[in-house]
Amino acid sequence: MSDGSSSVELAARLRAEIERLAPGDRLPSSRELIRRHRVGPATVSQAIATLAAEGVVVTRPGSGTYVAARARRRAEVADTSWQTVTLADRSVDTRLLTDAGGPPPAGTIMLDGGYLHRSLQPGKILTAALARAARRPDAWDRAPAGGLAALRSVFATMAGDGVHADDILVTAGGQSALSMAFRAIAGPGDPVLVESPTYPGAIAAARAAGLRPVPVPMDADGLRPGLLADAFGMTRARLLYCQPTHHNPTGAVLAPPRRREIIDAARAAGAFVIEDDFARHLGHGTPAPPPLLADDRDGTVIYLTSLTKPAAPSLRIGALVARGPVMARLRAVRLVDDFFISRPLQETALELLSSPAWDRHVRALAVALRERCGTLAAAVTRELPGWTLDRVPAGGLHLWVRLPHGADETAVAGTARQHGVAVSAGDRFFATELPAAYLRLSFAGAADRAELIEAVRRLASSGP
Repeated sequence: MSDGSSSVELAARLRAEIERLAPGDRLPSSRELIRRHRVGPATVSQAIATLAAEGVVVTRPGSGTYVAARARRRAEVADTSWQTVTLADRSVDTRLLTDAGGPPPAGTIMLDGGYLHRSLQPGKILTAALARAARRPDAWDRAPAGGLAALRSVFATMAGDGVHADDILVTAGGQSALSMAFRAIAGPGDPVLVESPTYPGAIAAARAAGLRPVPVPMDADGLRPGLLADAFGMTRARLLYCQPTHHNPTGAVLAPPRRREIIDAARAAGAFVIEDDFARHLGHGTPAPPPLLADDRDGTVIYLTSLTKPAAPSLRIGALVARGPVMARLRAVRLVDDFFISRPLQETALELLSSPAWDRHVRALAVALRERCGTLAAAVTRELPGWTLDRVPAGGLHLWVRLPHGADETAVAGTARQHGVAVSAGDRFFATELPAAYLRLSFAGAADRAELIEAVRRLASSGP
């Protein structure tokens, strides 16, 4: 376990160890826990404090930490079987979003997930922004349902010409925005067209809303307009979800001639396009094309962006851009869901985006991501010649790798974990059958470039 691992994970490991101990047994010293689990003193202190608050351990200053007396288990176990009959058939499948194997073992190199490593996050800038936001006299007042006016204005400027603050709805990150949009636009049982492959969170959110994801194939230039038009015609779908810029997982960027064709196909079908622009601030130094929103004049495109990916996982702030009656529908869903987004978090986002340090962070991040991407791509090409890397992306956080014919991506991912590398099996990214076996490899979650090289060495030694 690295120093960056959370105290939550350490507490979970200690709970498992405590199960094998008797009440009154002494836990290893803090120094021993630091050495054994490769964490910092603060992580150990937080984990022990958590266990003490739960009544699992007792701390005795100057003596140590001891296993607490276990509470007597209740003789009767609650019978909740009646709930199976009562609950409607609206279960939410989270398997696409969670790791079935649980927390990875200590020392695992993380090539899965979709967030920046702590060393890439603007921690000091965020801390300063949060401190400034907290000092505002109205920091804890109720926020407007649509979001702070000043923050909406900043997001409008970021979205491009023709977008106004009234077109913006501040959201609790990108995933929340996606869930809101699916529920606001389509009804249970409706089809929703998605790129194939696509972001697993979109598939999960669509299914949770009762929608039926229908895949539309991609190629090296992104979504194929001809097949999209066919899909609209066959399914009568009124919603398309796509990621035109630095697509997750492939890294593709929609070719310029196709931009107008995508919008025209949706317009002809009387459908909306949800444009997920999660990677707008994750370029590798080359200018990103304007969003599809820039080519839309009829309210066809609903634009989604977020600060979570380029900043930090807990900065759950994003924005939806919509025009026309659909915005009223989105605002209504927001009001019913949670009234408004936390004002201190919005104030922090406003402070962050208004600071010159934000632009410096985005520029530095581009350099770091480009270097990491090149390092991982070169290592995969060198050490794993049987794996096919068709594209070195110009933005985003991932490489999309095709495995040799006949390989089982789930088995490869499981073997990789046994050798100390966490990767994402490709089956999570397809709404229906897979055309081939793939892995998604993240170059943003590892500690540094040396760790990326070591990860590929472990993958190469784990099998063919």
